[in-house]
Amino acid sequence: MASSKSASGSEAVSRIPELAKMSVEQLKALKEQADLEVNLLQDSLSNIRSATGRLEIASSALNDLSLRPQGKKMLVPLTASLYVPGTLDDADKVLVDVGTGYFIEKTMDEGKDYCERKINLLKSNFDQLIEVASKKKSIADEAGVILQAKLKQLAPST
Repeated sequence: MASSKSASGSEAVSRIPELAKMSVEQLKALKEQADLEVNLLQDSLSNIRSATGRLEIASSALNDLSLRPQGKKMLVPLTASLYVPGTLDDADKVLVDVGTGYFIEKTMDEGKDYCERKINLLKSNFDQLIEVASKKKSIADEAGVILQAKLKQLAPST
């Protein structure tokens, strides 16, 4: 393949001669593979977007919780739709879900910091995946155009 130093049109232009040398079967396989990878990347992007949204909600909840006085009566979420009455005991300590069912007790500031770091990491990963997905989409589109042209050439003229 061409050098990946340039993400601009020059990479695409240098890739076209390589694609034009491929057989119809190779082009079909390349296009199918690229389309599959684009779909997987889009699913990953959706998952990252969803996780970022949940972390932003958690960060907002921590900010809201830190403003409430000790002893305040409130509804505590057990699931997305089940809440039970509770009383705020210590707003300076929170449990942070670090994954796979593990929770760590942190101070309120550490909890907020954890959420912000995770949000920044997810946004960085999102940006990187967008770039990869656009390159894969470009490859799929180029392969599709060349495949169509080859199939047109092979079709009997009437």
